[in-house]
Amino acid sequence: QLQLVESGGGLVQPGGSLKLSCAASGFTLSSYAIGWFRLTPGKQREGVSCISSSGGRTSYVDSVKGRFTISRDNVNNTVSLQMNSLKPEDTAVYYCGVPFRGLCPSALMADFSSWGQGTQVTVSS
Repeated sequence: QLQLVESGGGLVQPGGSLKLSCAASGFTLSSYAIGWFRLTPGKQREGVSCISSSGGRTSYVDSVKGRFTISRDNVNNTVSLQMNSLKPEDTAVYYCGVPFRGLCPSALMADFSSWGQGTQVTVSS
């Protein structure tokens, strides 16, 4: 059973930064593309970013391009999402997961086959 655990969320002021981490247990993360999606306070689900299994390809939703960076450490079985220049509209619960059929375009459509419990990110002054 694929198990993923997100961490690193919190409260930050607009313009600040946070780094989210996604740890895997029960499987080898390097075998999978991994993505992030978020659930906004209005309960909208939005795909945020995705990284290929090798780490060689990344993709982002337009609203976070240039501000967020996804990376992976296949030795330590983790995927990270560095979030800079945060805006109040980035406030959401962030989830990492395995995109449907292992495809990053699925991740950007927030279509996942498994995901963790989420971590809350709140951007507010």
